[in-house]
Amino acid sequence: MLDHVFTDCIAVLRDVLEAALLEPQEVEERFHADVLLGDLSWQTTYSLPGEGTPPRVQADILLEWSTWSQSAYRSWRHGDPMADPPRVEVEIVLRIQRLRDAVPTGRLLAVLPAVAPGPIALERTTVRLEAIHEPDIESDDPLGTAVHGVDASYEGTYDLDEATLNDPARLDDQFGAMGGWIASTLVRLGDLDLDFLPPDEQEHDEP
Repeated sequence: MLDHVFTDCIAVLRDVLEAALLEPQEVEERFHADVLLGDLSWQTTYSLPGEGTPPRVQADILLEWSTWSQSAYRSWRHGDPMADPPRVEVEIVLRIQRLRDAVPTGRLLAVLPAVAPGPIALERTTVRLEAIHEPDIESDDPLGTAVHGVDASYEGTYDLDEATLNDPARLDDQFGAMGGWIASTLVRLGDLDLDFLPPDEQEHDEP
């Protein structure tokens, strides 16, 4: 692993999510470097354990480190005074899927606050409702059976001040708290009394 504050953020968040017994969706994890612009990004997906495929609820997580942040970080490493701190851009998408019916928005928003609690301010930006129609010869609907889903997006930034850059252990409090909120929110979404369709592999196993 590179000795870099961005990879430290990734490691802390991953450790907290796995300590909460969430399951990573391995095929979804990506670490991307933009060769032309120099931006770095890390994207992954976690779900509650034993959910099947696709899981009932999941968190899609994106951390981004821009070229500007890398320049500010490099200048600090060289001993230059810091004008503006480098920052990590954060996007969290909390998703409920494979629903038989649409979710009442009031029940959903009771679990999804407008601003996530914790030291990293994450604001809820969008809530999207979807209905995907799948062909079903037994359905009276000409479009087929509808499979419903909901996702809520949260966005924010985390400024890395000099105290944190000098002591990366401080990241444990910042990203640890965010990881704890993600884990607890997935549990609360999973506890909602909703009617879910079976996972794909269960459907395939049925005679």
